[in-house]
Amino acid sequence: MRVNEAQDGVPARPCPENPGSTPSPSDNHEKDGKASKLWYHIRSSRVYGFLSWTPPRCRWDPERPSEFSMGLNVLFAFAGCFTVANLYYSHPILNILADEFGVKYEKVSQIPTLSQAGYAAGLLLLCPLGDLFKRRPFVLLLVLFTATSWIGLCVTKSFAAFSAISFITGFTTVTPQLMLPLVGDLAPPHRRAAALSVVVSGMTLGILLARVLSGVLADYTSWRNNYWMACGLQYLIFFLLWLFMPDYPSTNPGGLNYFKMLWSILVMLTKFPVLIQSCILAFLTAATFTNFWTTLTFLLAGPPYNYPPLPIGLFGLIGILSMFFSPIYARLVMDKFVPWISVFVGETMVLVAVVIGTYTGQFTIAGPVIQAIVHDAGLITAAIANRSTIYSLAPKGRNRVNTAFMLATFCGQLTGTAAGNHVYASGGWIHSGSLSVGLIVGAFLFLFSRGPYESGWVGWRGGYSMKKKDKNSADGMTAEEAMHTKGVEKGKTDAVPADIEKAVDEMAMEEDGGIKEARVSLAKD
Repeated sequence: MRVNEAQDGVPARPCPENPGSTPSPSDNHEKDGKASKLWYHIRSSRVYGFLSWTPPRCRWDPERPSEFSMGLNVLFAFAGCFTVANLYYSHPILNILADEFGVKYEKVSQIPTLSQAGYAAGLLLLCPLGDLFKRRPFVLLLVLFTATSWIGLCVTKSFAAFSAISFITGFTTVTPQLMLPLVGDLAPPHRRAAALSVVVSGMTLGILLARVLSGVLADYTSWRNNYWMACGLQYLIFFLLWLFMPDYPSTNPGGLNYFKMLWSILVMLTKFPVLIQSCILAFLTAATFTNFWTTLTFLLAGPPYNYPPLPIGLFGLIGILSMFFSPIYARLVMDKFVPWISVFVGETMVLVAVVIGTYTGQFTIAGPVIQAIVHDAGLITAAIANRSTIYSLAPKGRNRVNTAFMLATFCGQLTGTAAGNHVYASGGWIHSGSLSVGLIVGAFLFLFSRGPYESGWVGWRGGYSMKKKDKNSADGMTAEEAMHTKGVEKGKTDAVPADIEKAVDEMAMEEDGGIKEARVSLAKD
């Protein structure tokens, strides 16, 4: 089955609700049959008409493409902040939910587990579709569906229903992972790291704010008010994106085979050594993050601190300080040097933070405070640098590249939570922290196995210089331009230069499923 933006049998014409819209290029290549009838009914529906209508200032014009402005960057960060937060509202109030639904604590712990499981399924099954569909209607549909489904969490009195809806909303809460590759498309390559840092910082803020807001509101009002607030924020995000998110063409307007598209993620991992390296680093670093924040609750609740729940929840506010570091660092350093050095800086910050927090945390609260600030800043820095590198690999397949990276990150988070709890239960704070030290040492081994210009699996070929050899590139050596922005020729859907277009397979996946090497190295020995 071949998935397209449109199917045969439907005339290519602008929608009546949006007379200025441009038909999809695939509208003229549709196929007869049940699929075309289904697609015709979808296009004829009021919901589709509402989602596909685009304000005049946001419509795609190849002669005057929209610029990627700071305002749009901040909008994506705001959307990412309160969309990611959906996954974490339940964490501080599990005891309240257990009393509300009359279930044991062991059973109520299924709620965050199901949310995370749904999120993982969405990463794998929905995010790759960002390489197929136009991002604006796809993102709007997911946000609207999530917001509407969220109403069920606000009103249901059934634990089974609450659990099922938690999985469903987790499944569709993947819009930030569609926005990040879009930022990679739109931002100029030499400013990509700075643009990504703004969105990633917003997402990190969402994780911290969700825990704090949920805990505080549950202490002073009903937990359901917290969920109603989250629902309102989702609808606010929808309307802001509907009003201000520009409409960009699909990166693969000809359509891709969905199952081969999923298979291509594995193929990418065998073709791009730097993607494997980045995924391993993401796995190991994410494991230290969840290990720290999970076991920190046990440390603060026990001797010598014996903090009540509210101060423990407010402790998360300390991590907000870290979100201001990454955008500044990205602008001053990351955009001028190869991403490798920023990954090194980020991992070093994580190691220093873990060592300080682990071996002083039982004697002074300053240890965990320092670890919370420095650890989060280092993790964000390393993640942004890794993304800046891997987004240069396949301009037509950035959503699939991001899917691989995020699945590795997610698996690392699960591993860190499980292993951290087990080690803490058997050995305490120092043992769980020492586990994180070992994980970061392993990350350094993988980092130093490949140099910044190495195109193979192991080595330092290409030199040791940390300054970008091509200042206008994201990774320091891959020639590319921002997609869907100024410089696009009339009738084109992207601005990828001819040499890149020739070197990079458009990820439209031939029948044999092969992928050509997507990196064009400009490094000179």
